[in-house]
Amino acid sequence: VIEIRDTCALFDGAWEPGESHQVWMSHGDKVTELAPGFRPVAASPGAPFAVIADDSRHYYAMQFHPEVVHTPDGAKLIATFARHVCGLSGDWTMAEFRATKIAEIRAQVGSGKVICGLSGGVDSAVAAVLIHEAIGEQLTCVFVDHGLMRSGEADQVVTLFRNHYNIPLVHVDAEETFMAGLAGVTDPEAKRKFIGGAFIDIFEAEAKAIGGADFLAQGTLYPDVIESVSFTGGPSVTIKSHHNVGGLPARMKMQLVEPLRELFKDEVRALGRELGLPEIFVGRHPFPGPGLAIRIPGEVTKDRCDILRKADAVYLDEIRRAGLYDAIWQAFAVLLPVRSVGVMGDGRTYDYVLALRAVTSTDGMTAQAFQFPGDFLPRVATRIVNEVRGVNRVTYDYTSKPPGTIEWE
Repeated sequence: VIEIRDTCALFDGAWEPGESHQVWMSHGDKVTELAPGFRPVAASPGAPFAVIADDSRHYYAMQFHPEVVHTPDGAKLIATFARHVCGLSGDWTMAEFRATKIAEIRAQVGSGKVICGLSGGVDSAVAAVLIHEAIGEQLTCVFVDHGLMRSGEADQVVTLFRNHYNIPLVHVDAEETFMAGLAGVTDPEAKRKFIGGAFIDIFEAEAKAIGGADFLAQGTLYPDVIESVSFTGGPSVTIKSHHNVGGLPARMKMQLVEPLRELFKDEVRALGRELGLPEIFVGRHPFPGPGLAIRIPGEVTKDRCDILRKADAVYLDEIRRAGLYDAIWQAFAVLLPVRSVGVMGDGRTYDYVLALRAVTSTDGMTAQAFQFPGDFLPRVATRIVNEVRGVNRVTYDYTSKPPGTIEWE
């Protein structure tokens, strides 16, 4: 909670001196000395200069995150800065973004050919449809079935792009390649690096097969960039290398086309609806490019993937039956590298522990654990233990982001 100490243009219409407001501060650092020209206008117990202002130069700084939902008035502050301090008109629309990006894609690609990697998630699907609208038959989509998908996902992706959009699609069965490469690998960063490199190897092979491609298109979003590298070259710390950002090998020959790179997930969904994607794709929960590999801490094997796939399907089925799917940002199961003793019938079991994760969020930058109704988790745990051979214990992850990330790896 911060206390408003003085007026400034940033607070117009939102905050007044003497008021206290909730904000999201997730660090222990603080400013102890102000630069010339600045004055403090808000403070918190841990940050005496929580907001500072230099009205003559229209410079403002804060030590909290206004862009996340956990700062309830953050959107008001940003809107005030953009419209009243910077003088922007506020007439931007997703239709305008669509038109602008189509023009940019055409200018970047020219007459070149583009390979677009589909992961099964909404991001790559939206990127593919947007790029196809821009350059048509110059685009070929490549769906790499790496054996790390959710149950039934591969069929859904192939059906949508071949039958609904009639976009040229290459379906590559690469399960053996990925499983062999992941054998013995336990470090999360090493997994992501291998998966990123393997994807590029396959994309470049498919590019040759179609007579050469100059560009690789991906559904990279702004949160992916923030967690992997600094978007502007600033001092952001790498949290984890996303396979399509920090996980790409330096040897890659194709240039990147990433039209969603400055968008958050909620904005991508809005763009998907603008483009007319079916709601089953637009509204689906996020799914990482590395797939189940980062939901299996430790070594990834086919048997462990099969166990996790079945358990995840049961979990999502119960969520849909309860009418909770659209209320949750993301829900998934994690197969832990831990075994526990259990009892099934009259026998002893020694099987895996499964963690369930469900969070609410708007943009993926922060998240809170979803609070299920009282009887939901016991019901899911019973179904999983009874129906999924290899699991005898189920837990629920209540960690928020931060300090945790949404995915476990």
